[in-house]
Amino acid sequence: MTRVIKIAVPALFCAALYASSASAQATRTWVSGVGDDANPCSRTAPCKTFAGAISKTAAGGVINCLDPGGFGAVTITKALSIICQYTEAGVLVSLGSSGIIINAGVNDHVYLRGMDIHGVGTGLNGVRFIAGASLTIEDSLIRRFNANNGNGISFQPSGASQLFVYNTTISNNGSAATGGGILVQPTGAGGTARVELNNVRLTGNSNAAFRMDTTGNTGFGIIVAVEDSQFSGSTTGISLNTPAATTSIQLIVNGSLVSNNTGTGIAGTGGANRTRVGNTTISGNGTGVAASGGAVINSFGTNLFDGNGSDGTFTPPVIAPE
Repeated sequence: MTRVIKIAVPALFCAALYASSASAQATRTWVSGVGDDANPCSRTAPCKTFAGAISKTAAGGVINCLDPGGFGAVTITKALSIICQYTEAGVLVSLGSSGIIINAGVNDHVYLRGMDIHGVGTGLNGVRFIAGASLTIEDSLIRRFNANNGNGISFQPSGASQLFVYNTTISNNGSAATGGGILVQPTGAGGTARVELNNVRLTGNSNAAFRMDTTGNTGFGIIVAVEDSQFSGSTTGISLNTPAATTSIQLIVNGSLVSNNTGTGIAGTGGANRTRVGNTTISGNGTGVAASGGAVINSFGTNLFDGNGSDGTFTPPVIAPE
């Protein structure tokens, strides 16, 4: 009897250890177009979808793509990176759905690189951000989210959050007078947004290519820097709206192109938003710039500003570059 117990105890210990190892989350996981979500998501046994891989990826970990594939929609609730810049990382959604949703913790940073997110004309948002410390999107394509109020990127944080978008094309999103390319709209008393766009191409989006709005926000507001980017082929290229004078938007645009928008190139509405523009071409728009309700649109005096149906006027005086 004693001998049986001595043999059984190590066997039970090994079984428990195996179960623990099998359920452990990896720092790096892999997906493949020919993978299976029943796999452990290792490089030699990859998963099929991002949703399958995320449950097996530790907080702060990375999901990589082994080869081209359609990896499906996913909701991210922790610090995570999805890095797939060397292959096709497809996310195909439709019928009012969003491609990637971020609803993470206040200290969680999320990185997306090399994504191809397609709304098939009926998707709602390519990327929807609800909560988290920051979201970085690089080297990606987001297009055809044309449901009512559909956006390529909807950044609506409930806390203090940051958005960084680099070398990305956001095209043909929105529907008629709603939605568009990028929406930045913090929510509630705690929502604030600090945003940076560099080498971002917002083309052919309905309504507004890039819209900043503090409707429903009673917090600090929005601060945005734009460099080397394009806002073309929409109704409004860049739109700022501050219905409450207590919540502000501060925007600086440098070295960019605002062109061929049927309405206004840069439009500011409300007394708590200020735009500064330098080294930027504003041409081919219905109206070049338009400020109303106390909004301010200043020029550094270094812009190419011509060829619009009506140029409009920058808010004087011209700001002298330092």
